[in-house]
Amino acid sequence: MTGPRENRMLHAMSLRVVVADRARARIYEVPRVRGPLRLVEQLDDPQAHWHDRDFKSDRPGRVFDHASGGGRRGAVAHHGTQGERSPSKHEAEVFAHRIVAALEQARAQFTRLALVAEPGFLGQLRAVLPHSLQAAVVLEIPKDLVHLDEGALDEALSPALYANPA
Repeated sequence: MTGPRENRMLHAMSLRVVVADRARARIYEVPRVRGPLRLVEQLDDPQAHWHDRDFKSDRPGRVFDHASGGGRRGAVAHHGTQGERSPSKHEAEVFAHRIVAALEQARAQFTRLALVAEPGFLGQLRAVLPHSLQAAVVLEIPKDLVHLDEGALDEALSPALYANPA
């Protein structure tokens, strides 16, 4: 059984904030009363800065189709088969899974979750969040703030974090 002091401590550290992009994620605890964010984990993905050509040595397969629509006789269309599944997008998805794994491992330490990421990566994070973490999300901010130092980050996030007492 916990007393009033322990309940306040548990409640005070019940919000986690993920500030991320495709290369770096910082996870913070947020105190209930105004105070500095406390970094609890940092994840980095050095491959996130690679170009698609750096992930493999060969190009994707090519398809040669006969041109349609009554064009020139014998005309052939050439196109790649890779589509939307580029290696860099796959690497970002793998990194999003790493962030989710870190959150799941610490799940007993928070009840609410805020996600701050550039819009494209925020969508990738949303897509891989399990229902238990989706239910904990109380705030999403589609901005790339991962490069801010902790003072500037705290200043940028404080109005949204402390205005959201849920």
